[in-house]
Amino acid sequence: MALRNVREIGDPILEKICRPVKEMNDRTRELIADMFDTMHESNGVGLAAPQVGILKRIVVIEVEEGESYVLINPEITAQDGEQTGYEGCLSVPGKTGVVTRPEHVVCNAMNEEMEPYTIEAEGLLARCICHELDHLDGHLYVELAGDQLYDNEELEQMEAEAEAEEAGADEAEEN
Repeated sequence: MALRNVREIGDPILEKICRPVKEMNDRTRELIADMFDTMHESNGVGLAAPQVGILKRIVVIEVEEGESYVLINPEITAQDGEQTGYEGCLSVPGKTGVVTRPEHVVCNAMNEEMEPYTIEAEGLLARCICHELDHLDGHLYVELAGDQLYDNEELEQMEAEAEAEEAGADEAEEN
């Protein structure tokens, strides 16, 4: 296995629509393994093939250790609810944005054996599936975040200020 370079915002490959995978072969198996290695090394929870320069409809996800998913030719078939929260991306280093996504999704895909399966997800896993599938169609989360995009240092400062305000309010209540 090998680590691959993660493409960053501004790279034109991140704006392209990926091609479906027609068959599994050794090169595609190697790509999937490399994607997992690259994602783990970068402390990510998901990675799409175009992020490593390959225009194929392949996504790898691991939001909880030991629960990994390979989604080949994925398609969201149902979604409902709404969740708003912070999102980051390996292709947009140093930034975090506030994005609204579905709370619940149903996604059809194929596994690494090209066998069809369905994944039903909520919360972080649903958010991750939506985020990674956007990559396959040439979209980055920053398009959804709009003006709610922050430098990571700026976000840490905002969180520290909020915690200090909360601590001050708690102290005032006690007195």
